[in-house]
Amino acid sequence: MAAAPPDGQEKVIAAAQHIVKSLANSKNAADDMIRILSGFDNRFSLMTDLFPAAAPDAGAGSVPEDDEAAYGEEDEDYDRERPRGPGDDDDDLEDERDAAVEDAMRVVEQWDSPAAGDRLVFESSEDAEEYLAAAACLIGEAGPRVEAALQVAMARLEEEFRQLLIRGTASLAVEDLHASLLRRLSLTVPSFNSASSVDLDCPSFANHGDEGEESTAAGRWSSVSDGEISPYLISPDTVSTLKDIADVMLRAGYAPELCQVYSEVRRDTLMECLSVLGVDKMSLEEVQRVEWGVLDGKMKKWIQALKVVVQGLLADERRICSQILAADADAEEECFTEAAKGCVLQLLNFGDAIAIGRRSSEKLFRILGMYEALAELLPELEALFSGEARDFIKEEAEGILVRLGDAVRGTVAEFANAIRGETSRKPLPGGEIHPLTRYVMNYVRLLADYSRWLNDLLDGCETELDTGGDNADMTPLGHCVLILITHLLDKIEDKSKLYDDEALQNIFLMNNLWYIVQKIKDSELKSLLGDNWIRKRRGQIRRYSTGYLRSSWTRVLACLRDDGLPHATGSSSALKAALKERFKSFNLAYEELYRTQTAWRVVDPQLREELKINISEKVLPAYRSFVGRFQGQLEGGRNFAKYIKYSPEDVENQVSDFFEGKRLNA
Repeated sequence: MAAAPPDGQEKVIAAAQHIVKSLANSKNAADDMIRILSGFDNRFSLMTDLFPAAAPDAGAGSVPEDDEAAYGEEDEDYDRERPRGPGDDDDDLEDERDAAVEDAMRVVEQWDSPAAGDRLVFESSEDAEEYLAAAACLIGEAGPRVEAALQVAMARLEEEFRQLLIRGTASLAVEDLHASLLRRLSLTVPSFNSASSVDLDCPSFANHGDEGEESTAAGRWSSVSDGEISPYLISPDTVSTLKDIADVMLRAGYAPELCQVYSEVRRDTLMECLSVLGVDKMSLEEVQRVEWGVLDGKMKKWIQALKVVVQGLLADERRICSQILAADADAEEECFTEAAKGCVLQLLNFGDAIAIGRRSSEKLFRILGMYEALAELLPELEALFSGEARDFIKEEAEGILVRLGDAVRGTVAEFANAIRGETSRKPLPGGEIHPLTRYVMNYVRLLADYSRWLNDLLDGCETELDTGGDNADMTPLGHCVLILITHLLDKIEDKSKLYDDEALQNIFLMNNLWYIVQKIKDSELKSLLGDNWIRKRRGQIRRYSTGYLRSSWTRVLACLRDDGLPHATGSSSALKAALKERFKSFNLAYEELYRTQTAWRVVDPQLREELKINISEKVLPAYRSFVGRFQGQLEGGRNFAKYIKYSPEDVENQVSDFFEGKRLNA
């Protein structure tokens, strides 16, 4: 007994039976109609109760038993003689499709059998082509066995897609990644100038690490050239194979499974790249605990990594993703976003931890470097994403830029406080340039390299300070620099008082102000402070030189005056005694100056020679005149050489030894 048809089919079956009954009594005609109906829906061929059972007695439309043989013969003749119609071609195509589906299921089942072992389909191009064709053939076909085979095929394609993603990625050794990426990007990293870092030995300031790198804001970042997909991510041949798999899985409706495996594997790969580049996942507490030398290195690597990730890794990841998932734009976007966001957020989280961390002056240029890198690359970073992901990344990055800007302003203020609070009390031998002066000027000079950003960040942050009218029409950065240098000059003035010798105070002030002026004159600071500021400070250097001459040589020159000497008309013995005392005083004063001031050092050779010339112009004429007028009074007497120990030529030659920093034996 035939099974009852499913619900919803009864009316269809009844209509079909009515059509069949209305046909001629020919069995062939009925068969033709069944064939046509089955072409529309193959369920008709499976319905055994489509035709009503024949009545036991002959009736209208029935075939007598004795005529059955004749009917059989007629059927055969009919089949042989009738022309082929469109229905016959449909039968052939259906048969071919059934055979193809059967072959496809056989291929899938073979690879799912124990005999296949652990072999991968895509180890062989022939096997891969056959399996992809088989899986594609099953898409859209009905039947429990077909559906089961399709699920098996999709599961295998998903796993082999995963394996290809993993195996197709090149080794991520540090040297390989840096060599390929950094060479391609022509990366130059902003850093503290090595020449200045050698000078930063002021005990009240943390020393900055030597790095041997120069930096300028202009041209610090170079663009990435377009080209082939980078081999350090995934090989082009593998990309092509992955695209073939993705096309089949997307057609079969397995986009969620495909996106999950792509996102997982590529996310792990990008995170591993980030680790190779030296950017590790760190909490705010961990960042706060790291000592500065280690943190400085991590900040430097972060700046490098941000450029490598945005212009290298993620740009190529976007191209890879668009090639593999070209058949589905939504799947492409989802896969890239899920693969890339972990890498991006880890970078941003480190930047945020630095921005809200403790502020100290040595961090400023690293923070500025981070700010500059993120500000420069943010448009490119945004362009990699779309929709909600893009809005989220933009909002996070802009928030970090704001906090990094706050950190810059706070660190500049901290630096100003550090200058004012510097407390070293040990005077430098010879009146040389103080380490504080070197540190501050190298620090300030580097600020000018970031004028593009600092003029915006410092706008509105000017501090009220009496700078002698030097701050008119200055940029925000120029005003900031002027404040810092004014603090430095005040501190140097205080430190000059550590010297008991007024002459050495002037040498110390002259050396330090000369150094400040040179650093400004030979850098972008000149455009910030202006020529007028430099002229005023050069005038101050000349006043220090005059102050030195007055405080050092007044006593010596007093010995060479006629004031206080007995008149020549008086007792010659009184004059001789007075002259002996004068020459003796001159010798003592001069020798003391020679002993001490040859150990002093005037740093600038030109300034040093100018001082020597000034000494010669003041002292030599007076000494030569005094010796010429009174030498005869002492000649021929006992111990003549004891009193006139130096000829004018001796003094002239010895003046050349002054300010050379020579240490003489006492």
